Amino acid sequence: MEIKTQIEKAKQGDQTAFTFLLNHYWSEVYGFMLKRTENETNAEDITIETFSKAFDKIATYNPEFQFNTWLITIAKNVYIDMLRKRKSSLFVEITEQEDQKAYNIADTTPSKEDELITEQNLSQLLQYIKELKPHYQEVIQLRYFQEMSYQEIANKIDEPLNNVKVKLLRAKKLLAEIINNRR
Repeated sequence: MEIKTQIEKAKQGDQTAFTFLLNHYWSEVYGFMLKRTENETNAEDITIETFSKAFDKIATYNPEFQFNTWLITIAKNVYIDMLRKRKSSLFVEITEQEDQKAYNIADTTPSKEDELITEQNLSQLLQYIKELKPHYQEVIQLRYFQEMSYQEIANKIDEPLNNVKVKLLRAKKLLAEIINNRR
């Protein structure tokens, strides 16, 4: 029942619901893709793009199907697209029109992870950040130390806006876990 409630909230644009769904289903989608790709980086990139697409298209989700089945279907399609392209980069440039349509996940309200991160001593926080994978270090650094907007980060790292949003959500969760484990 909780999942259905969170999905409905996400359809209304609720940031907390998006974060809940991302955290709840991340391991399942990532594990599924890791088995197929046998490559952590590709599996992670596909999972990020999967959640990006899912959040963008959540209004089209049909509750007659399980949410995880829907996510896995999106992941399979992203993977097939990646195989078709066979390029060094999974990400393709999106047009300005698509950029305008990018799902507006609010980035103003501090989350529990944001609060936990901001109360850390700076030198200690930098040590924790170094434990993240490089692409997570980069988005955290751009967002919190260079104070870039999501759009500025997307332009700088040449990735779609939704991918940046998902990466930041994931990076904050992983960083919060590192902080909590060290306490």
